[in-house]
Amino acid sequence: MSDQLPGVTPARVANPFHVYEEPLPDVAPTDAAHPMHEYAALYPEVVKAGSLQNALQAVVDRANRGLTVELTSSPGWRYVAATTEADGRSANVLMASSERTFLVDCWAHGIHMVSGSTQDLSEAAGAMHSWHQGSRVRELVAQWAFLRTWELAEAHERGEAVPARWQMMRQAAELYAERRQEPDWRALVEAAFAQPRLRALSPGKAMYWLTFSRRAAPPICKDLPRTRPLGNGRFEVTFAEGRVQEVDGAAAAVAVILDGLPDDAVPYPA
Repeated sequence: MSDQLPGVTPARVANPFHVYEEPLPDVAPTDAAHPMHEYAALYPEVVKAGSLQNALQAVVDRANRGLTVELTSSPGWRYVAATTEADGRSANVLMASSERTFLVDCWAHGIHMVSGSTQDLSEAAGAMHSWHQGSRVRELVAQWAFLRTWELAEAHERGEAVPARWQMMRQAAELYAERRQEPDWRALVEAAFAQPRLRALSPGKAMYWLTFSRRAAPPICKDLPRTRPLGNGRFEVTFAEGRVQEVDGAAAAVAVILDGLPDDAVPYPA
């Protein structure tokens, strides 16, 4: 029996760092035409190693961290970015070009959980190791002061991502209505939130569309109805098979969505 979720299109998660399989040469880039040559003044140890992957792996190995550092999928970053990935977690490092800064991002199951920057390559490697040891986000940012996290990341750890996303959506809709003097989006969000079947799903905003998913983490469902304001109190509802319906009022749009929800439109277990 397939483990694929109903309505989920198999795809890579929204993490752009994946293994680039062609190995890098181990020789140091001494030629001025080499892509690493311009980094020599800011990152001498990386340039000497030949790439960020090589430099990070050397730091990890000296500390007996037990991590394998990989290249990323972006050919343009193959000398200046690196990633580690295991058990649904990944940690990525990218070198800034204008100043000595290692940009660190940590992900869990496709969700961006932690971010920060440091000038110290050993700190970057240490933070990556701690992340792969299973540290929770608050523990990680307490241990490594250059990192930061946010409420949605913590909500994902608590298994409360859907309520957190609804709260953020409602707050953003309120601000949008106040600043733009356009109440239709707020009315739509509030009408959807008032319905238990929709409130149990994860809300999203894609351009001007209000979308729903059975889960808050990628891959996001593509088979559930979506809706958007058209202006002057009119709303459009679009279904996965391409059917489109226009109605007057946010409540009517939500009613059309509820009527068209498939029977399996229920939250997927966290």
